[in-house]
Amino acid sequence: MRIFSAVFALAVQSGAFAADMPKPPVAKILPHRLEQHGDVRVDNYYWLHERDNPDAISYLKAENEYADAILAPQNALREKLFIEMKARVKETDSTVPYRLHGYYYYERYEEGKEYPIHCRKKGTLDAPEEIILDVNELAAGHDYFDVTGPVPGTDGNLIAYSADDKGNRSYTVYFKDLRTGKLLPDAIPGTGGDFVWANDNKTVFYGKLDSTLRGDRIMRHTLGNPKDDTVYIEKDETYEVTVTKSRTEKYILLCSAATLSSEWLVLEADNPSGEFRVFAPRRPEIEYTVIHGGDRFFVLNNDGAENFRLSWTPEDKTSPENWKDAVPHREDTLIESAVVFDKYFALAEKRGGLGQLQIFDRASGKDYYVSFGEPAYAVSFGDNPEYDSGLLRFEYESLAMPPSVYDYDMAAKTRVLKKRTEVPGYRAGDYMVERVFAPVPDGVKVPVSLVYRKGLSLDGTAPLFITGYGSYGLNYDPDFDSARATLLDRGFVFAIPHIRGSSEMGRHWYADGRQLSKKNTFTDFIAATEYLINKKYCSPRRVYAEGGSAGGLLMGAIANMRPDLYKGIIARVPFVDVITTMSDPSIPLTTGEYDQWGNPAEKKYYDYIRTYSPYDNVAAQAYPNLLVTAGLNDSQVGYWEPAKWVAKLRTLNTGGGLILLRTEMGAGHHGKSGRFESLKKDALYYSFVFKLEGIPE
Repeated sequence: MRIFSAVFALAVQSGAFAADMPKPPVAKILPHRLEQHGDVRVDNYYWLHERDNPDAISYLKAENEYADAILAPQNALREKLFIEMKARVKETDSTVPYRLHGYYYYERYEEGKEYPIHCRKKGTLDAPEEIILDVNELAAGHDYFDVTGPVPGTDGNLIAYSADDKGNRSYTVYFKDLRTGKLLPDAIPGTGGDFVWANDNKTVFYGKLDSTLRGDRIMRHTLGNPKDDTVYIEKDETYEVTVTKSRTEKYILLCSAATLSSEWLVLEADNPSGEFRVFAPRRPEIEYTVIHGGDRFFVLNNDGAENFRLSWTPEDKTSPENWKDAVPHREDTLIESAVVFDKYFALAEKRGGLGQLQIFDRASGKDYYVSFGEPAYAVSFGDNPEYDSGLLRFEYESLAMPPSVYDYDMAAKTRVLKKRTEVPGYRAGDYMVERVFAPVPDGVKVPVSLVYRKGLSLDGTAPLFITGYGSYGLNYDPDFDSARATLLDRGFVFAIPHIRGSSEMGRHWYADGRQLSKKNTFTDFIAATEYLINKKYCSPRRVYAEGGSAGGLLMGAIANMRPDLYKGIIARVPFVDVITTMSDPSIPLTTGEYDQWGNPAEKKYYDYIRTYSPYDNVAAQAYPNLLVTAGLNDSQVGYWEPAKWVAKLRTLNTGGGLILLRTEMGAGHHGKSGRFESLKKDALYYSFVFKLEGIPE
């Protein structure tokens, strides 16, 4: 196996890389027979699943050295782009403080540092600052470091936080005494990162992971006690259990959820040694969320309501027959989430593909909407920890407008801008935001959010950078990214098709893009691309697509289905070996995702997945230029999926397109962590595209 360490020249001729490039590593072929339902698949690269196989690690390293050698002439451009993007980050900055238990909590960043410093002030914002957790100190020496929390106990003397230093979603919970600044001896490994304090300031409930990294149980830990108690075990492998606390602080809430079903249990937070009681028994395809609201519970649910309704029920009568409508189901409006206060409640909704905030007065029942002006934007709830408040904090941003934090007075119907993220050298007025609707083959129209620099000639000559996701019902909101200006200022149009498999147009939008309708996700994306070409937003020869994880599956599918349509594709940690992964229940996430993809153990799902699974449908054809990434510690998409896909693509690609694989050897699904590390990834992706475009350094 050849490993390249020298620097090779990289040339671009007529949009293709030069023929005299170094040859890529060649993965050895060891045929592995896989048979289901009488169908035989031969996987020549199945051996790459073997993490402990030195040959597998050597192959990944060889691919990295090959990619580094090929991209070496871009290093100066990549560094230039990184410096440009970093210059748009206000390095010394802080978040808007929120109040909880008599303290104002916030996080701030210091120049040159990757991670936040968590702070608080007692009583007033003029009080002295107390640093409660400096993540930069914790993350020193790690390629990846992620922290959940910190979460203070109700007396404010202790905090709990959880940390993952590998990127595999396995967190250790730690406890710190803020009076002494020292960690307590208590440390809880192997958690999902979710935990809550009971009201006694010494009991913590947390979620524990099984061997597949499924949250299968909730545990109770008492500070100073080495033995933890199991309070709940979820035996159904399609469900995962998590724990939260009501904003009223009266209840500990346990949620066990599958893709399309959920069940909640409740326990008084003043009685941590008590027994959880079932709020409402689980039912197939019934999802509900429990929100405590003082003298009653609110229940966001889809019982007879495809787009969800908000119900209420007495605290002591929580079974579904007692649920009464607070906000009934609406065919044209999807309720995504709710936040309840003592006198008001607010709903975050999607209507016509756009986010909405609807406010209700609990006493009168009167309601109204908060208005927004742009054609495409993202709005969400911000930090609202206090139940007894008349202010709703929300966050607003768009493809052109940086994130803005507002406090909204629900009685006066007035908003106060608390902070707009400062982006040095950037002017929102220089960019145009549009929303168009692209027709697709079955007659549906897909909304597409667009942004480009004002003055750009939309005459069919501009390059296009188009990105998508389309899975799990998750929306790809048109939010702000300061790094994106690097594309826009060089004449690119940026587009997000809100394809089926998400929920922008209502819950049916998700149903029409999962299981036996999954291919709608891919054809929607392709149709949106063709629409933008036909409407002269871009040149048909200058289209670049990008997606990650399940969005990487999308990239793999369109590469097989329409390789001629895209000049380059960036596939980040792509989920491309769908049949093999979904047939192995020992792999993390598999059992919980049968409702999303289907279980290949059932022939109808196997046959359907067989028609689109990117790895199984690689064909002898000319593929576009591909930059593929992986993470050795990735617990969501095994590193072997992109590695096998690249190896197979290389054997069947009949064109001259470049195929590169870059694996992070010390990180997981999201690559290296830190606010500047993410910009380095963007610089890599953009420099790859710019080289294909022939954009000079």
